[in-house]
Amino acid sequence: MKTALKFFNWLGKKRSAQLQFICSDMWKPYLKVIARKAGHAIHVLDRFHICTHLSKAIDEVRATEAGELKAQGFHPHLKSTRWCLLKRPENLTDNQIDTLTDLLRYNLRTVRAYLLKENLQLFWDYVSPHWAGVFLDKWCSQAMRSRIDPMKKVARMLRSHRALILNWFLAKKSISAGVVEGLNNKAKLTTRKAYGFRTFKSIEIALYHTLGKLPEPNFTHRFCVMRCTA
Repeated sequence: MKTALKFFNWLGKKRSAQLQFICSDMWKPYLKVIARKAGHAIHVLDRFHICTHLSKAIDEVRATEAGELKAQGFHPHLKSTRWCLLKRPENLTDNQIDTLTDLLRYNLRTVRAYLLKENLQLFWDYVSPHWAGVFLDKWCSQAMRSRIDPMKKVARMLRSHRALILNWFLAKKSISAGVVEGLNNKAKLTTRKAYGFRTFKSIEIALYHTLGKLPEPNFTHRFCVMRCTA
């Protein structure tokens, strides 16, 4: 919360008043600070984070049910199915499609949770905020009747943030934190590849080269490793 307040203090009242759209996740301190410092702007809850909550719920259901099947001596239907359930259908490999097709024949909690997750994807295709809201309300009611606790938790979360979620449509579906998430992932990957940096300047230069694909300077010498054998 202190970091968010520090940002708005740095931005200043004049520039904060010019903000039209703000995108964030559902962390309560962010919601409070944004409402306090830029309540006039259209606050959009990031689609990526909503989908992340769904994926975590699916993973929780799968892990719990897989353990139950194993303990009861049933066939391990959920073995090696994690990415079949988490990936978008268009990104599945041929083997994963076959595995998922077989899995969908069974009346498992994991299957019902997966179908709920995929059904919610239709929400993002709506144009009208009103009808998107109608769809969201029906989906939440269906999830609450599913008797699947992780999915019910997601439904309660979506209900409590309904207005901010529907702002996605008021912003014409153009506001997302995807760019920021991509930058964060690149920064983490660059840092890991270098096994850490001693100064901020070093990571700044590395990120410029990684993100900007800047040309590397020509070296006078080439260094190669030679192996000598007796």
